[in-house]
Amino acid sequence: MPAHTPKTPIDPKAAGPMLRYQTNLPKLPVPELQETLPKYLKTVRPLLTDEEYKRTEEAVKQFIAPGGLGHELQRRLVARANNPNVVNWMEDWWLDQAYMGYRDPVVVYVSYFFAYKDDKLRKAPAQRAAAITTAALEFKKMVVEKTLEPEYAKGEPMCMDSYKYMFNNCRIAHKPSDLKGTFDPFKNTHIIVIRKNKFYFVDTVYNGKQLSTKELEQQFQRVINDAGDIKGIPVGVLTSENRDKWCDYRDELLAANPANKQIIDKIESSSFVVCLDDSSPFTRDELVRACWHGDGRNRYFDKSLQFIVFENGKAGFMGEHSCMDGTATCRLNEYVCDGLARNLIKHGSEQVRSSIPQPVQLQFVLNPNVEKAIETAEKDFEQLINKHEMTVLTYNAFGKNLIKKFKCSPDGFAQMAIQLAYYKMFGTSRPTYESGQTRKFQRGRTETCRSVSDESIAFVKAMEDHSIKTEEKIVKLRAALKAQGQYMAAAVNGRGVDRHLFGLKNSLKEGEEKPALFTDYAYSYSSHWYLSTSQLSSEHFDGYGWGQVVDDGFGVAYMIKNNALQFNVASVKDLEVHGKKYINGTHRFKQALEEACDDMRDVLLTELPAQAKL
Repeated sequence: MPAHTPKTPIDPKAAGPMLRYQTNLPKLPVPELQETLPKYLKTVRPLLTDEEYKRTEEAVKQFIAPGGLGHELQRRLVARANNPNVVNWMEDWWLDQAYMGYRDPVVVYVSYFFAYKDDKLRKAPAQRAAAITTAALEFKKMVVEKTLEPEYAKGEPMCMDSYKYMFNNCRIAHKPSDLKGTFDPFKNTHIIVIRKNKFYFVDTVYNGKQLSTKELEQQFQRVINDAGDIKGIPVGVLTSENRDKWCDYRDELLAANPANKQIIDKIESSSFVVCLDDSSPFTRDELVRACWHGDGRNRYFDKSLQFIVFENGKAGFMGEHSCMDGTATCRLNEYVCDGLARNLIKHGSEQVRSSIPQPVQLQFVLNPNVEKAIETAEKDFEQLINKHEMTVLTYNAFGKNLIKKFKCSPDGFAQMAIQLAYYKMFGTSRPTYESGQTRKFQRGRTETCRSVSDESIAFVKAMEDHSIKTEEKIVKLRAALKAQGQYMAAAVNGRGVDRHLFGLKNSLKEGEEKPALFTDYAYSYSSHWYLSTSQLSSEHFDGYGWGQVVDDGFGVAYMIKNNALQFNVASVKDLEVHGKKYINGTHRFKQALEEACDDMRDVLLTELPAQAKL
């Protein structure tokens, strides 16, 4: 709960406390052209040569000229935003173009993961899986009964609409754009457990009463025993394919035998999936790779929620991203991990009812066509993951507590460390995306915070110039932090550049010529995210990440803990940027990040009185 009463009025007719502010949240605004276009020019200026910038200025001038197409596109976009039948002008376009219509595989490119810290009390996989399941079901109950307290930012409530896509949901492969499948959470009380590539149906309710943690542990152990040592044909790997190919394979699978439709229905309608992997990742790098994609077979990548438990008791989570952003699932996973760590979860009776039925293996009936598709998907998956690398920097020298003593924004600090690291490695700054959430608006999702600014470039150059005094470096750092903070504040208020331009571009009618603004080099280059970055933090996670969005860039997911920073770096294995090859690119960048954090700390420590350094 926030410290003060939110300004947003409560809806007395709301379906439950979780949605009490929902109908009164503001709608996502459409900024004025006069606000967005100067801001756009400001963000591209540091990235362009004088010649390129002149062309961009000209394209903006044409776009905003009286009677030009820019004003007409703005008029159309405002009309869409004001349409009483449209809750959020961006929602459908974004869902289709950023997610459902996107044809690359979800694994590596779209899905994300959290890796959990070890649970000292629960080392056996069945035991850990059972505890996680009980905690997740407790959270499900609050979501479906709408009793979960809303989230707040700066004392104001956030949109809770996306929670309806959390449990009993699935993305469904379809052409030209995937579909979302939402199923009754009260009727579908089962989960799906995958072990040795075999799918098991486990109902979490028996005789009207939810299974206790002890009873769930028995069910997981039964699955482990029944699955044995021999791996099944990995039907799940089909979900790792290109979406059009998976759509065709799905049709083949359904046509092979009527029983297959019933199985797919059971998987898609389940509360969530629990993957009991037979691998034992040991290092952080092994754990994040295992959570990010595993071997591609013991998964069903279309499910919104997959909890993963490994043979050695390590665990994590994988989320399908299309209908829900990471802030909601971060809260779910934080609830699970924190509740278990602090013993707040109600585990039920220690007595196990003897009559609980065995888990049921769901056996697909395959034919040669489907078996061939599975073989193809396995090969494609191996090729896909062999092209990528990921590594973790766990930086234990300091975290949020010291950064606050430096009177810096922790998020801004991490962003500037990323900028400095990139400059150390490449000698230049390039377009950077930081995710900002717009959930203060009805059905808001994200907006881009463009992290590169004139100020950030002045800062990284100063840091690497040994002739510049420490005091001057600090001044430049604080200016860069201020610029990043101001842009992020605008972004979360729906006043960034990228989504507005996206809306204007989508307001073009078929056959209309694209304005020069959208064909100009700066438009594509400034949103080619060489650095795609995002922060979600939990003291209970030991990793969080996803893949890079361009093959000549990095995906950098980071966590800011009280006394540590953690960066998860992903890229293609044979990284090539502007014609130059970087072998071990992620490891080089990780080293540069560590040096950047050290350098920034050393500079800022000169300002702190001695006792504050402790």
